[in-house]
Amino acid sequence: MKMSEIKELSTPELKERIEVEKNTLVKMRLNHAVSPLDNPMKLKYARKDIARLLTELKKRELAEQN
Repeated sequence: MKMSEIKELSTPELKERIEVEKNTLVKMRLNHAVSPLDNPMKLKYARKDIARLLTELKKRELAEQN
């Protein structure tokens, strides 16, 4: 997910997307522990997507405070 796509999301959509991505990451980790994923780099990409979403959320929260 690109930052341009993330910026287009509303704040509630952003929070919902964070929860969905976190749940997906947990499921992928469990599946990877049982049987290796075809592409283990998906775990890294998922973590980075979550970080991007959280960064945008924090940026919006700070903008609201000011």
